[in-house]
Amino acid sequence: MIKKTITSRSSNLHRQSSLWSKCKDLQSLKQIHALMVINGFNSNRIALRELIYASAVTFSASIHYAHNLFAQITQPDLFMWNTMLRGSAQSLRPSLAVSIYTQMEKRCIRPDSYTFPFVLKACTKLSWLVSGLTVHGKIVKHGFEYNKFARNTLIYFHANVGDIRIAGQLFDGSAKRDVVSWSAMTAGYARRGELDVARKLFDDMPVKDLVSWNVMITGYVKQGKTENARELFDIFPKRDVVSWNAMISGYVLCGENEKALKMYEEMRGAGECPDEVTMLHLLSACTDSAFLDVGKRIHRSIIEMGAGELKLFLGNALVDMYARCGSIKKALEVFRGMREKDVSSWNIIILGLAFHGHSEECISLFEDMRRMKYIPNEITFVGVLVACSHAGKVDEGRGYFSVMRAGYNIEPNIRHYGCMVDMLARAGLLNEAFEFINVMEIEPNAIIWRTLLGACKVHSNVELGRYANEQLLKLGKDDSGDYVLLSNIYASRDEWDGVERVRKLMDDNGVWKEPGCTLIEADDYPLRNICVDSKA
Repeated sequence: MIKKTITSRSSNLHRQSSLWSKCKDLQSLKQIHALMVINGFNSNRIALRELIYASAVTFSASIHYAHNLFAQITQPDLFMWNTMLRGSAQSLRPSLAVSIYTQMEKRCIRPDSYTFPFVLKACTKLSWLVSGLTVHGKIVKHGFEYNKFARNTLIYFHANVGDIRIAGQLFDGSAKRDVVSWSAMTAGYARRGELDVARKLFDDMPVKDLVSWNVMITGYVKQGKTENARELFDIFPKRDVVSWNAMISGYVLCGENEKALKMYEEMRGAGECPDEVTMLHLLSACTDSAFLDVGKRIHRSIIEMGAGELKLFLGNALVDMYARCGSIKKALEVFRGMREKDVSSWNIIILGLAFHGHSEECISLFEDMRRMKYIPNEITFVGVLVACSHAGKVDEGRGYFSVMRAGYNIEPNIRHYGCMVDMLARAGLLNEAFEFINVMEIEPNAIIWRTLLGACKVHSNVELGRYANEQLLKLGKDDSGDYVLLSNIYASRDEWDGVERVRKLMDDNGVWKEPGCTLIEADDYPLRNICVDSKA
């Protein structure tokens, strides 16, 4: 196994043995855990340290498993406590670190210089100002304020969450000789949007580390200043995957998706290996711009990176990309090939099927979801109700709307009500749609009334059409299209007096109908705009 000094001063040191270096995943970790239980779980303190380190730090996704293991240890030492703090702080649930520290205090475990920085990092990630200030007080109380590790973490906390002036006071003096302190101050100003101050600090840094370069590039990207970010990126002496990802994400956020994809090609040409974050940004670019062919190439690269296994978040992004690019067959193929699924996975494919008109398959998949004990949410029911509306399945739609609240305790929102009105209106049940609107538990919006107005045009219902138009006017929605719809309803019934009244109403309310345009091409002339003047 491993030999470690058990004093508090070296309680954060870790040198892994050959046995534990072979522990590559949670499954192998559980096998070692089982062996330790057979041989007496609490009998080997060195093995317990390894077990906690592997479950809390090496495999960060298994932090809950680490907490369950930790609860079974009768007398954890300071290394184990600090390891749990470290793993919890860097996990997706940093609040667990604060919980662990609270347990330490209750059991009167004396902290060391490593303890508080882990807790403070968790407070910074959570933006917990009060808890962070409390930890600052405890650092001073225990005499660690001059410890380099603790001081840098304090600077980072105050620069990002607390008082930037306190961060500046901590930074003055000996801290200015530490590149980590410079990076922490730069990151704090950049995160607060004070990029001019951050840039001055960055330019004045005696030595610029990788973190400081990435901090400045990311700061510019978040404010949409991709040109400034690219300027820094181009003179960056030694980029890493984070640097490339920052630029790619910046272009995607600004809608410059072609530049994002070009940056990816540059990344590959420079010999930098993309990671999952890179692929997520690229899939987002393909989705937003409907670059299906490029998306397929990204898909192949993802499969190669994962040796054929598709991680959950990448799988969801791929299904979404294919569905929104119109390749619903491929979206289904990816979805069915995913080993791991969550509610978002089901929602993405259900919505994709619904909005592409595959209503029967959408409803069938929803029933599969329920049979497999996944709990649908409000987004799921939007997809199902859209499917019922498009397929004319009124009875099924009514049933799903009822079960949403009765079976899953989901309160309908405006989107669900809108789906129901659309479903009833499409089926020609205009009176029922009108009654449904009247008993809605939330105020109907313009979309609801416009849906009813559109259906009145299809079914030539003048009375309800006029009422829907009046409700739109009360909402202050002087949209010329609404007047045109009402005018067309009158025209379909040969009620020309009604058409004239609508035109007069438009004039009185100052509503202007844009002239309709069409394009014609003649043999000897370029394309011309031929405008057709029509007020209604």
